[in-house]
Amino acid sequence: MRIAVWDTYVQRNNGTVMHFDILVPDTLKDEQRVFEFGKSYLKTKSFDTQNLTSKECKFCHIAVASKVMIENIETKGYDIIEMENCE
Repeated sequence: MRIAVWDTYVQRNNGTVMHFDILVPDTLKDEQRVFEFGKSYLKTKSFDTQNLTSKECKFCHIAVASKVMIENIETKGYDIIEMENCE
């Protein structure tokens, strides 16, 4: 499966910037839906963050998904790669 990688930076309320990637099928072109996936992910965190918009989240590139990524995308519609300050 080919996936679209959306590079995302969101400021936490303590000023730290989170960096994570939202992974979706490459056929998904609805930017707002990608943002909703990111917002759903942020709701799982124990801390508050600023809003997620096109300013914080941009399409980056196409990649090939791993088996785990495919399973998560088939279950939730998306997957997340946590890069920095996500805990």
